[in-house]
Amino acid sequence: MTVLLVALGAAVGAPMRYLIDRWIQSRHESGYPWGTFVVNMIGSFVLGALVSITGSAGYALLGTGLCGALTTYSTFGFETVGLLRTRARAAALANVVGSIGIGLLYAWLGLILFD
Repeated sequence: MTVLLVALGAAVGAPMRYLIDRWIQSRHESGYPWGTFVVNMIGSFVLGALVSITGSAGYALLGTGLCGALTTYSTFGFETVGLLRTRARAAALANVVGSIGIGLLYAWLGLILFD
């Protein structure tokens, strides 16, 4: 049953990630990966909130499934390397520091707001 909940959440999270990413990127001229940044921040906040409000079934559906498919560490890494390859070192550093630092902040905010 848990595997089905994870799959259901992922079936919603993956298209959400794609649509949010494309929508945000289409509104920015820069090469900075704003879409990936935003979906990762949303996922960090939601996961922080979920820690205190869901049981194991809810976490499987929303945490592991939805947020697991919505957020993307691999794309974050790929896009950061892409920035480095184009010699956009400041943007790459901002992506790493911002994604990790702000992601932790959003997870903490989700936790304290819903705890």
